[in-house]
Amino acid sequence: MSKDKVKTVFFCTECGYESPKWMGQCPGCKAWNTFKEGLDNKQSVKGSPSTKRSTSEKTVIIPVSKVEIKKEDKIKTNIGELDRVLGGGIVWGSLTLIGGDPGIGKSTLLLQVCKSLGDSGKSILYVSGEESAAQIKLRADRIGEFKENVKLYCETCLDDIKEVIEETKPEVVVIDSIQTMFLEDVASAPGSVSQVREATGVLMRLAKGLGVSIFIVGHVTKDGNVAGPKMLEHMVDTVLYFEGDRHASYRILRGVKNRFGSTNEIGVFEMRNQGLVEVANPSEFMLSGRPVGSSGNVVSCSMEGTRPIFIEIQALITTTNFGIPRRQSDGVDLNRVNLLMAVLEKKMGLPFGNCDAYINVAGGIKVSEPAVDLGLVVAILSSFHNKPVKEDIAVFGEVGLSGEVRAIAQADARVNEAKKLGFKKCILPASCKKSVQDVSGMELTFIENIKELKI
Repeated sequence: MSKDKVKTVFFCTECGYESPKWMGQCPGCKAWNTFKEGLDNKQSVKGSPSTKRSTSEKTVIIPVSKVEIKKEDKIKTNIGELDRVLGGGIVWGSLTLIGGDPGIGKSTLLLQVCKSLGDSGKSILYVSGEESAAQIKLRADRIGEFKENVKLYCETCLDDIKEVIEETKPEVVVIDSIQTMFLEDVASAPGSVSQVREATGVLMRLAKGLGVSIFIVGHVTKDGNVAGPKMLEHMVDTVLYFEGDRHASYRILRGVKNRFGSTNEIGVFEMRNQGLVEVANPSEFMLSGRPVGSSGNVVSCSMEGTRPIFIEIQALITTTNFGIPRRQSDGVDLNRVNLLMAVLEKKMGLPFGNCDAYINVAGGIKVSEPAVDLGLVVAILSSFHNKPVKEDIAVFGEVGLSGEVRAIAQADARVNEAKKLGFKKCILPASCKKSVQDVSGMELTFIENIKELKI
């Protein structure tokens, strides 16, 4: 294409919407100030080898009953926490995106997956666009000994990578990372909206056409989202995010999207010298180091898929030194904290207008389930009155605007898990009385309103 014919367009970095001029708000996703200028590559992409198909490659219409699938529908990674989040294993021909902060362990986890699958006889191709072969080898030596069927390919040109995949036909491919890959026919820099979108499209066609399972590593922005258009998450089959402080030892892998399983499951890992190690009992791990006899600390329970996770909620209520009280939360929605404090002010007459409030969920996990509302209320009351809650009490229930304690799902599973962890008493909604059976050695206290709390 000649220089005088090159045109620039504006892309929305959230959804990929294109416009000939800059706009303050995207008409597609309604996001503000997300348009970035880039080269118009429609003409080059339209005729590029990556998108053209020959007559022999065209798909045919067949009945659903005639579709053949492999007997082994899912590939076990032998990493239990990862298999749980994936929905039982890796699906043949799937495209999985893994995002997370720099240094949190994305590449390490995928290298461990390559080793585990290689040990089981699968052919693996690890494509790195960020590190040299020697750098990857240094990290691989800490994980263990790799077999010959795990191949390493350091390249950023996706056209060459596509040829290698079509020739070698590996069963699993890892692309680290999508922001470093580029197509020669796309007239923009690697990592741009158009490059990321077109590169993902090529990988998606390879995964579906050849039946190759592909993992993509994605960089994240300062907001924690995968860098590039939001449509990237819509193109892939599964989206996994790493959570947790990279300076701490724990890592939480959460499924945000999964076409082959639940999106509520999480996997908990601990970073050690030999790589990421599974945490078999996340509740015990989250509650380790819990202070005894300290006010403002209470244990609650959140359901992550089919697994009850017990967490420690910490609250610190103190008199403010400024005209406007400060509210801060980590691990739980701040708006939910403000709502619950307003309910306590209205229904129990507590003067929070001159108090700072700091809420924290220990262990680095982020909780969004309403079942932890009652735990937040108890922690706030405990800190406000400076009265500690007994360490053998677990609290869970949803709190409404009238102060009522509403029913929660799978209350019996939470109570049984509390029993296994050594708790002696549970405070839960009265509406769950029919669904929860008596547990020997466990005292169950059912309440209908927060006014019934004895703190």
